[in-house]
Amino acid sequence: MSADPLGDPLRVAVVGAGAIGGTVGAFLARAGHDVTFVDVVPEHVAAIRERGLRIEGPIDAFTVQAPAYLPNEVPGVFETVFLCVKAQATEAAARALAPFLADDGVVVSLQNGLNELVIADAVGAARTMGCFVNFGADYLEPGVVHYGGHGAFVLGELDGRDSERLRAVHAAVRDFEPNAVTTPNIWGYLWSKLAVGAMIFATALTDDGIADCYAMPAYRPLFAAIAREVLAVAQARGVTPEPFDGFDPGAFLPGVPWDVTERSLDGMVAFNRRSAKTHSGVWRDLAVRKRKTEGEAQLGPIPREAAALGTSAPLVARILELVGDVEEGRRERSRANLDLLEALRAAPEAVGGHA
Repeated sequence: MSADPLGDPLRVAVVGAGAIGGTVGAFLARAGHDVTFVDVVPEHVAAIRERGLRIEGPIDAFTVQAPAYLPNEVPGVFETVFLCVKAQATEAAARALAPFLADDGVVVSLQNGLNELVIADAVGAARTMGCFVNFGADYLEPGVVHYGGHGAFVLGELDGRDSERLRAVHAAVRDFEPNAVTTPNIWGYLWSKLAVGAMIFATALTDDGIADCYAMPAYRPLFAAIAREVLAVAQARGVTPEPFDGFDPGAFLPGVPWDVTERSLDGMVAFNRRSAKTHSGVWRDLAVRKRKTEGEAQLGPIPREAAALGTSAPLVARILELVGDVEEGRRERSRANLDLLEALRAAPEAVGGHA
């Protein structure tokens, strides 16, 4: 398979060769792009060097051979770097990649959260590009990544302009996701993903799948309220959230008829049912890998932003508390956690919040 005829082969360093970076990088390498993997896990780097990076799952299964390095080993400089690490590792990763980022290069954030702000602080806003991804993938073991389902892939300059580098990166990523698009409103997508991300963190407090949680009538008002909290902060900041993969931000505005909200929830259920990845990476961190999630880095800014804007986000704040309890072994994953959140939603006056 050759590089995408829409553009020249891209030379890219993929920093974080796990679920997201490994999947995208492998597809680009197979298509003829010049991909170098960079990861902090020595066993993963060694496996890629020795056996290649293998993609498994229902969409495709193949192995690619590509250079792989620890961050302090990377040779040369790169015009394009895909940053695909967990949100809490963003600052350290952005500073570690600076030595091999060209002076006129660009870092593209394939992450969850508002990490573009952290990256821009580390390498400069002019060397930062926004990106929104929503496909399903999991890191299985050193050298092996599972690609479970297609999802939205959106690229955009932080200031909304068109650019030659944006078009070049877009042409390349279409060798992974043919339906990838560019946007002048990348912040709208990132804030919409934060709303869905908050909902996903709530699902990870149980052992039920994402779609199963969204489909339960008893908890639908809760998930709607979680999204509404995040979107209220976005709108207060002057951001216009964007729809994607069944999620319609307009369906979660105050006063919208409930049947409209339910149609969006139904769309989100349908989207997640199509993926072989039934549970989130957050759930996997809690249940399988037994490690801290990116909760504070991803969702932590929301209650702080809400307070600064004169409002509150009690459900998001409580989700973070419950996730922290699970991380520290003080709480088990179960629907009882959703019951606690639903009680807060139904009686917000008890904690001074809002429904």
